[in-house]
Amino acid sequence: MAVTVLVPTTLQNLTNNQATLESSGSTIAELLDSLEQSFPGIKSRLCDEEGKLRRFVNFYVDSEDIRHLDGINTPLKDGDEVSIVPAVAGG
Repeated sequence: MAVTVLVPTTLQNLTNNQATLESSGSTIAELLDSLEQSFPGIKSRLCDEEGKLRRFVNFYVDSEDIRHLDGINTPLKDGDEVSIVPAVAGG
């Protein structure tokens, strides 16, 4: 099953400067494991020590925020597009 992953500029140093990746997984959790196998170190930038998604990183599946779906257990299907978006704060 192929899923397209859109990688923010801040993480592209871990993906050989690739902004778009093809990966696999039936859930966000499995996708993260697959990304970690291909790009060691990326999962620790996205998840904390307990495996929970970091608060300052947002994930969208086909433009839907996974916080409003099933979080890290959000199911994925062939052809889905997952966007990784770092939170931006300002004042």
